[in-house]
Amino acid sequence: MIDRYTRPEMGHIFSLENKYAIWQEIEVLACEAHAKLGESGITEEEAAWIRAHAGFDVDEVDAIEAVTNHDVIAFLTDLGEHIDAEVPEGEPKPSRHVHYGMTSSDLGDTALCLQLVQATDIIVDDVRRLGGICLRRAFEERDTLCVGRTHGIHAEPMTFGMKFGSWAWELHRDLRRLEDARANVACGAISGAVGTYSSIDPAVEAYVCEHLGLNADPLSTQVISRDHHAYLAGVLATTAATCERIATEIRNLQKTDTLEAEEPFRAGQKGSSAMPHKRNPITAEKVCGLARVVKANAQVAFDNVALWHERDISHSSAERVAMADSFIALDHMLHCLIRIVDGLVLYPAQMLANLNKTRGLIFSSKVLLALVDEGLSREDAYAVVQENAMATWREIQAGEPGTTFREKLAADPRVSLSGEALDAIFDPRSFLTRVDAVFDRLGELSFE
Repeated sequence: MIDRYTRPEMGHIFSLENKYAIWQEIEVLACEAHAKLGESGITEEEAAWIRAHAGFDVDEVDAIEAVTNHDVIAFLTDLGEHIDAEVPEGEPKPSRHVHYGMTSSDLGDTALCLQLVQATDIIVDDVRRLGGICLRRAFEERDTLCVGRTHGIHAEPMTFGMKFGSWAWELHRDLRRLEDARANVACGAISGAVGTYSSIDPAVEAYVCEHLGLNADPLSTQVISRDHHAYLAGVLATTAATCERIATEIRNLQKTDTLEAEEPFRAGQKGSSAMPHKRNPITAEKVCGLARVVKANAQVAFDNVALWHERDISHSSAERVAMADSFIALDHMLHCLIRIVDGLVLYPAQMLANLNKTRGLIFSSKVLLALVDEGLSREDAYAVVQENAMATWREIQAGEPGTTFREKLAADPRVSLSGEALDAIFDPRSFLTRVDAVFDRLGELSFE
């Protein structure tokens, strides 16, 4: 991701500084565990020295890696130089105890899982914030009438608050999935070359993981199985799809021919280099575009699950790009939507104008049921309603003044409904007599 779109908090998690800091902590914790166990010849004094003097320099690690072509060895070489820098000449070097009985994946995989936990915590916070905004706006617009659309075609009246409420429920489900995926990926492994603990006590793994807030992988094969990561990537993709759904709806509602809602347009903002009148939904469009990246990256994570035998590194290069990009992109998407949804400009008068655009056709379902209640068969009632509806539709499409759907029904001798009954049917609020059930459920929703 381009730096200007990367929040410092999320960008830092996937920086070399943070990765190496976690690597350092893992190595120090492993030394402390060995000392407590009385293994590998390390004393508690040496472990304390390692804790006090451990350090690294990113540029120095890079320079060493340019020669070794191995990132972990380069890091360990630099770490050792920092640990031993103040050791008196002729004294044993404490750094000899670092990485004892471990392999590269013990370090890299455990650190990556911790990075993913850190990153997921930020996404969880983002989703909580966006969900809370959607919930608030749902109740703010609880009674704002608008037309519902199915297949892009006017269906029945609803309230705009229901749109916000639907988004809130979906984000709440995303939140629960993220929390579960976080717990699933919060694991570490310090188990040696093929996971047999051949040169390291499982107690070291337990100690390291406990202090990092991770669970020990019950059976690693040198690597932590990538189903953990694939599950998380899938949840990120699902959350991105939610973001895309919200952004797509806003884009549709902002179309000139609809214009029921509009993303915030900042003072001084320009919409087009050629057409000064333009107010384009560019941020919502960006969210939709980035969702494609996050969803595509989930496939990378699924492909990383199958490795050769106990381990290869075909997953490593791919996940270094895909996981970081997915988290950075999703974090940015959520922050875009927090601003858009919180400041979404609504046009209730245009909503009413759109609702009435079809001259009452959206009340056809109520008319159908009323005629059935009057004693007509459903087939006969449907035919009467559709005949009058299509006549109204043809006049609308021809641009003819014509009569409304209600007026046509009132003039049809097959329709026995009174004027009072038609008035009740053609009241948009008649569709909302039970909508309180929707908002009662929403009232139980919380993003705390």
